[in-house]
Amino acid sequence: MPAADQGETPSNNTAVEVADAGSRPSGLFGALSGKLLWLTVICIMLAEVLIFFPSVASMRLRWLDERLSGAAAAAIVIDGLQPVELPRALQKETLEATGTKAIVLRKDGTSRLLATTEMPASVDEQYDLTDVPPLIAIRDALDTLIFGGNRIIRVYGPVQDTNTGVEVIMKDKNLRNAMLAYSRNVFLLSILISLFTATLVFFAINRILIRPIRKLTGSMQTFSVDPDNPRHIFVGDGGRDELAVAGRHLTAMQMELQKTLKQQKNLAALGLAVSKINHDMRNILASAQLMSDRLVDVDDPMVKSFAPKLLRTIDRAVGYTTEVLSYGQATESAPRRRRLRLHALIEDVRDMLAIDSQADVEFLDQIGADLEIDADSEQLFRVIHNLCRNALQALTAGTGGPEVVKRITVSAQRVGSVVSIIVDDTGPGMPQKARQNLFAAFRGSARSGGTGLGLAIARELVLAHGGTIALVEKPSVGTQFRIEIPDRPVSLDDYRSRSHVEK
Repeated sequence: MPAADQGETPSNNTAVEVADAGSRPSGLFGALSGKLLWLTVICIMLAEVLIFFPSVASMRLRWLDERLSGAAAAAIVIDGLQPVELPRALQKETLEATGTKAIVLRKDGTSRLLATTEMPASVDEQYDLTDVPPLIAIRDALDTLIFGGNRIIRVYGPVQDTNTGVEVIMKDKNLRNAMLAYSRNVFLLSILISLFTATLVFFAINRILIRPIRKLTGSMQTFSVDPDNPRHIFVGDGGRDELAVAGRHLTAMQMELQKTLKQQKNLAALGLAVSKINHDMRNILASAQLMSDRLVDVDDPMVKSFAPKLLRTIDRAVGYTTEVLSYGQATESAPRRRRLRLHALIEDVRDMLAIDSQADVEFLDQIGADLEIDADSEQLFRVIHNLCRNALQALTAGTGGPEVVKRITVSAQRVGSVVSIIVDDTGPGMPQKARQNLFAAFRGSARSGGTGLGLAIARELVLAHGGTIALVEKPSVGTQFRIEIPDRPVSLDDYRSRSHVEK
């Protein structure tokens, strides 16, 4: 195995192990279903706690009302025996039956002690059951639960709908015990209800939510291990809920990713092939360069006029093959910028196009002879030549008679430190599909059989200069591109050194 493969294998295995470890739920508390189960139990218990306070307050009032009703019944019987006084032993039995220490009957504005065994010296709390607000009832219930159990309380209230009232004095020990028993029963019942409800919610959510999520995560894990296998693409169930929509988006994303990976592999293979071709082409061009150098010595006016252009063309081709030739396999070299006259560069572009006079295509150079631009001459030549060549192909391939104007116009102007270059043609215009993928490699071609690499490379070169390239909408037919390239910022040291030299 090569050393490079040996270095990459542990990294890939580690990534797979991390993905596997991250996809496994960590017990009942770590899994999403377990979290939902415990969250449901906690929410139901919190709801029961909120319900418990008013319910225990209501239970306390009912308990006191029952004791007051029992005492009222006994008081009415005792009051009917008047003026005979109830024997002490019978009073004691009546008080024990009602769970009180004293019974007082309020009637016609007077209070009468009907039965008592030992009257306490004082009472700790007193409660009026005539009309108790809910918050007061909850407060009194909590007070009894927390501090009660050994206090003497006084409770009074009306006898049904009459003007007669009953008052009792009693210990709150039995009341507190009853409230504690009620609280325990409510707590146990709440536990049972919460567990039963949580179990139902668990199975429902596990089937509706957790299983589809696990299916999604499983597909992601399997796809990440082997993204080239079409069988690893997620297949949804065709539902309409949010998870089904997420599944369809995952399917589309995986299909697009597979397409991109396949394209990247093709690009890598293409880059390798171009590198091999580049090696052989460079040798061929070197031989052609040696042969063309001899043309300078030929004493022929025609040869002498074409020889310099031929030499520049071959030199430029050798330079291209020496630098980067494949898009996506490597990056372009950094621009070697210098001040140059744009008019001379456009003239080289015109000569390189070699427009046939029979094609009826005009090439207008509207750039001033003194306009300078700060750029890499070879890279800027490639950009403008690519745009002009595309325009020439569109004009020559377009339909129309001799009356149709076929023209390529190159103009430029400087505004401050930015030079704007316009490449305009009167061709049929760019198709909508090419506009949508204008600078995308292999997708932005405007003609059949094109790769779209030209515009992608042109954009990369312009961006390397810190500039922009864009398609300009125009009211008339044709295509227009605008290139804007700013000058390099001058550092303070360079400015001072230049100023010193000038002085």
